[in-house]
Amino acid sequence: MSTHSKKKELAGVWLILGAAMLWGTTGTTQGLAPAEANPLSVGAARLAVGGLALLAFSLFRGSFRKEGEWSVFLVGVSAFFVAAYQLCFFSGVAKTGVAVGTMVAIGSAPVFAGILGYFIRKERLGIVWGLSTLMAVAGCLLLVLPGKGLHADFNGILLAAGAGFSYAGYTVTMKGLLEKCAADAVVALVFSLAAVLLAPFLFLYDASWIFSSGGLLVALHLGIMTTAVSYWLFAKGLKDVNVGTAATLSLAEPLTATCLGIAVLHERLMVMEYFGMGLLFVGIVLLVAGPAILPGKRTAVH
Repeated sequence: MSTHSKKKELAGVWLILGAAMLWGTTGTTQGLAPAEANPLSVGAARLAVGGLALLAFSLFRGSFRKEGEWSVFLVGVSAFFVAAYQLCFFSGVAKTGVAVGTMVAIGSAPVFAGILGYFIRKERLGIVWGLSTLMAVAGCLLLVLPGKGLHADFNGILLAAGAGFSYAGYTVTMKGLLEKCAADAVVALVFSLAAVLLAPFLFLYDASWIFSSGGLLVALHLGIMTTAVSYWLFAKGLKDVNVGTAATLSLAEPLTATCLGIAVLHERLMVMEYFGMGLLFVGIVLLVAGPAILPGKRTAVH
């Protein structure tokens, strides 16, 4: 890999970390939403606001006028997986609880991404990815399990795993689109279509919470910061980072969420949870700095 390619990849790594840190504010923000806000309507409102913001940004920049070879199939599949992630995650958490649902969804995503990246995109993931992913997933496990009243529901676990697979799925398909089209145009089109797919949930559940002052601020933050800005950063970074690495870097999300829970919501952690935070942090640092420490390249594509 040339020096220029390494610099682009490192820049992509930091962009994805920035996106993951923004995603990490989602839980805290949802905790501040009005009590009557249904999680599925929150997810639908998030995509609606984010899709509109991305679409407006792309139209303003004229991104759709740039040359590109659009694949209707990849756009449709990407939008389906983005919408499916929202449905699977919230439904899985509702059935099996936040701790188990979150652990299964977040922990399975890098594994699914690595498998799909290998078989579909022919990306090889080396020892650095394997070690860092193992440490990061173990850290997530320690964060969500200690001291929680756990309830394992088989259907809920399947739905949460479906969320992890959906995340890996849209990462792979969006990567294909990003190779031929502008990043902001890709995320604008995909998320706008996903918002259309989830629009019925704004009518199936009471969405009046959006029009309260607190609800509006929550919807705007979730839509603009944790969707529009974050996925634009993610797409820009994904152009130069492979699928498996991107998914593992995204585990900075629960680390950020935990830090915010301590600082903003004054949550108290057990010793094992602090150990989990440290393990997760070390795993991410290893993925970023590993190639300079361990022999061999981060990835190879054949």
